[in-house]
Formats: sequence, C-alpha cells, structure tokens
Amino acid sequence: MPGQPQLFPDREPTVLSPPPASSADSKRAAAPVWLQRLSLFVLVLFCVYLGVLVMILPWWTRIWDNNMFIQSRPALAAFLHNGAVRGIISGLGLLDIWIGISEAVHYRDYK
Repeated sequence: MPGQPQLFPDREPTVLSPPPASSADSKRAAAPVWLQRLSLFVLVLFCVYLGVLVMILPWWTRIWDNNMFIQSRPALAAFLHNGAVRGIISGLGLLDIWIGISEAVHYRDYK
C-alpha cells in the first residue's frame, strides 16, 4: 500500500560505543573492604541459619505434623509426611549450608 509508512526501515540503527573505562571509575565502583566483609558475614550467617532451619524442620514432629495449614489439606499432608519428601527438603537445607560455607571459603577482597 503506497499510502502507509514503512514499518521496518532498511537502514541500520546507530549504536553508540560505551566510553572507555578508566582506572578512576573502577576504584569508585568497588565497595570498601569492611563493607564487603560485613556483607559476606551476613550472607554466610543467613545461609547457615536458613539451612539448619530447613534441614531440621521436617523432622520436628511438633511443628511439621501438627501444622494446621498442612492438616487442612489432606493431599498435601499425605505428600509432605512421606519420608522421601522430608529427606529432599533436608537435603536442600544441607545444600544451603554448603553454599554459605563455600562463599566464605572462596571469598576475595576487591580493592
């Protein structure tokens, strides 16, 4: 149709190249060492705490078996009371602990 504008023009779009990074920009981008270490400490503490909680919670019968949310849904209760499901959830908790410890072991300061 000759009266309509062309939807996709034939010309290539112009792309601006990013400015070269100088050493002053990279120094400003890094956080102070104390802040990096504090954030690592908080991350490791969070991962280990959450991992222990997720690892122990399925085997804590007072919390897991007597939960009103789970008891009100019989199909979910039958699934979550299975030993294999509890083991998988505990394995996720162990994996979370491993991630936290791995972050602490492989930590490097960025200056």
